[in-house]
Amino acid sequence: MKNNKTLNLILSFLTAALSGLYGLNANAAGFALIENGASGLGNSYAGAAAVAEDASTVYFNPAGLTKLKDKQFVFVGHYIDTKVDFTNAGSVATVGGGAISGPNSDGGKSSIVPSFFYADRLNNDWTYGLGITVPFGLGTEYDENWVGRYHAVKSEISTININPSASFKVNDKLSVGFGINAQYIDVTLTSKLDSAAICQARLAPLAGALATACTNAGLTVANVGVSTYDSSQSMTGDDWSLGWNVGLLYDLSDSTHLGLSYRSNVDHKLMGTVDFTTNAGLQAVLNAAGSSSFSDTGITAGIDLPESIALSISHNVSNNWVIMADATWTKWDRYDELVVDFDNPAQATSTSARNSENSWRYSVGASYKPDEKRVYRFGLALDETIIPSAALRPASSPGNDRLWVSLGYGYKASKEIQYDIGYAHLFIDDSNINNAHALFGTINGRYEQSADILSVQVSWNF
Repeated sequence: MKNNKTLNLILSFLTAALSGLYGLNANAAGFALIENGASGLGNSYAGAAAVAEDASTVYFNPAGLTKLKDKQFVFVGHYIDTKVDFTNAGSVATVGGGAISGPNSDGGKSSIVPSFFYADRLNNDWTYGLGITVPFGLGTEYDENWVGRYHAVKSEISTININPSASFKVNDKLSVGFGINAQYIDVTLTSKLDSAAICQARLAPLAGALATACTNAGLTVANVGVSTYDSSQSMTGDDWSLGWNVGLLYDLSDSTHLGLSYRSNVDHKLMGTVDFTTNAGLQAVLNAAGSSSFSDTGITAGIDLPESIALSISHNVSNNWVIMADATWTKWDRYDELVVDFDNPAQATSTSARNSENSWRYSVGASYKPDEKRVYRFGLALDETIIPSAALRPASSPGNDRLWVSLGYGYKASKEIQYDIGYAHLFIDDSNINNAHALFGTINGRYEQSADILSVQVSWNF
């Protein structure tokens, strides 16, 4: 009976996690999401691989499971609100060189993201656990007529990671842990298509009759970049793939703990569809040319999500104070381009350069425990951008270096129940974008960005 209740709780949280896939916003480097526990958020996740406060250690370092004394469920909800405010500074069309029409827009979104953890002890040496988390997420959504609409309108890359883990206590000082990651990814990318640019660059040069058809449809150089004539595309795809993670936790002394954690890359091969909605004039020209371009079709694409390694330390300064620090490296250069292949041979392969750079995240934090029931947390973190230049900054994810400032509070209501709340504000550096596309023009402007995260956690020991 207890096992059935446990299974029902896990399935309920899995359903909630799946329903929360959409509307995510990346808050670590690239589109990684580190928000996988409210207790750690208060410290900006400093020392996350070394502290092992609760079952969320399944994600940060499975070796920490040996530090937990009781069977435990951890339920977490994260509210994430982002600002991605774009100001145009002269975006122009490649075809004809005129200005692209359209207003500025804020691509930021708000979302609620759940996570779930479970831990239990087999014997004095072995402990096992399960984590259901959302380790990567991207969510921006601009106005459909904004000036950068040919580069991106709605962009969502969402994952859910199911991570069974186990840990073994080697001796009184050293524990090791390992886990398997079954990861689901779901991608939606929408954008507008410049019908006049398509007509002038690809169809009008083919023959005089087609040039006349473009003119008769109003798809002239003068109307390049004019939203009235826009078409649109929506790409969707998903995939399941596997990865793994390992960790070490070593007690340098009774008060100082060192953690080392590694998560592997996960190579996804997405399959899905692209749906086109073509302007009536463009469709008439395509029909006249006998072209099947811009017809709905199947697609395939690859996204290799990066590996990371974290080194953490935690030190009990006194009975009341704990300080911690962390350095995490992520191999984002795996994400060098986004290539979409179309089943329709008439549709050219779409390749978007990223040339992402590897990134570091540094964090420091402290916790103050005035008594056995309460804990106050503080943290700072610096998260480096993976974007190498304004020319390679994508409108779908235009992030930059960010500074985290975090606060948190924990309250042990009883032997069985503890509540934690964490809040972080992310100061994101302003950034320029000057991203050119051969057909759809150059988006040129500046972004002002920020993010707020509020996390609430309930830990249940039994």
